[in-house]
Amino acid sequence: MISHAPHGQRPLRTVQVLGGGGSTSGVHVRSLAAGLVARGVRVTVAAPAEVGRAFAFDGVGAGHAPLPRGADPTSIAALRALCADADLVHAHGVDAGFRAGLALTGRRLPLVVTWHERARPRGAWTHAVRLAERRVARSASVVLGSCGDLVDRARRRGARDARLAAAVLPGPAGAGRGPDAEVARQKARAELGSAGRPLVVAAGPLEAHRGYEVLLDAVPRWAGLDPVPLLVIVGEGPLRGALQRRIDLGALPVRLSGRRDEALDLLVGADVVVVASPWEGRSALAQGALRAGVPLVATAVGGTPELVGDAAELVPYGDAGALGEAVVRVLGDPGRRRWLRERGFAQAATWPTEDETVAQVLSVYDELTRPTLWR
Repeated sequence: MISHAPHGQRPLRTVQVLGGGGSTSGVHVRSLAAGLVARGVRVTVAAPAEVGRAFAFDGVGAGHAPLPRGADPTSIAALRALCADADLVHAHGVDAGFRAGLALTGRRLPLVVTWHERARPRGAWTHAVRLAERRVARSASVVLGSCGDLVDRARRRGARDARLAAAVLPGPAGAGRGPDAEVARQKARAELGSAGRPLVVAAGPLEAHRGYEVLLDAVPRWAGLDPVPLLVIVGEGPLRGALQRRIDLGALPVRLSGRRDEALDLLVGADVVVVASPWEGRSALAQGALRAGVPLVATAVGGTPELVGDAAELVPYGDAGALGEAVVRVLGDPGRRRWLRERGFAQAATWPTEDETVAQVLSVYDELTRPTLWR
């Protein structure tokens, strides 16, 4: 790999600021850091200690600087000191962008902010989040949105320059193909506790904004099939107790399997994957399903339609009847499943590669730093 820094010049130095490190943003930052380091860029990831351990940024050649959560003066001062020798700061998420903007106050240092998700505030927090988004959008030199919906949102909040930059998760299309595919499928089905019956899989934190209540409302639509399909929800979170009570009360064919580090690898065992959220950017679950060649039923929200194209059954959010009927339709039509499988592989092949994603981000860095670094 050719170094990005011109001969005789010092390498570009960047600080990547990461807040909570959700699965999508954390994996993206690790992939981005690896690609930047391979091109001769010096990368330091500022993130909470537990996020650094989870994603092992030092394993790809990046430095990791533990940074406490929150925007208190101590944390902001620590981040400001960390950015003292940087040529550019890249924050991931509105929270990280807000803290980075505070740390860079009074400094003429380029700030790039990637919006991976949309905030979901409730009640009194709604106005505060809108103000934070506005401050982040206006303080950033460039805002990168993981989907068109987020690019439009950043522009409405006053971003000077907002662009589409897909945060692609690592991995090639075709995980469900090849001579070992059936072995992997049966192993995954055994892991998820499904034998001799159709398997429907959903995954993600058990939180209010994931649409699990609507998904449980949809289950009776397929509970009359023979054999009865099993819905396995992979994830953990504050709604576990409430969801389990609903499952028990309705005697629903649903199992909460808890958190699994290999959740995306288990998708190959599913007959249908469901994403029931009220909003998604570039859903990791949807990406995993299409790459694995598993039929996807998803809500037509946020960035999902542009991500999946015609390679999924899309339904309105909140319509449990439409969601359940789509699952029944796919399970009952082998031809449709085969078509969705092949369309999924084809759609996944159109997504940018990790290398292309890194190249796009690096081109933004060049725009913002070359006039001062290498003129």
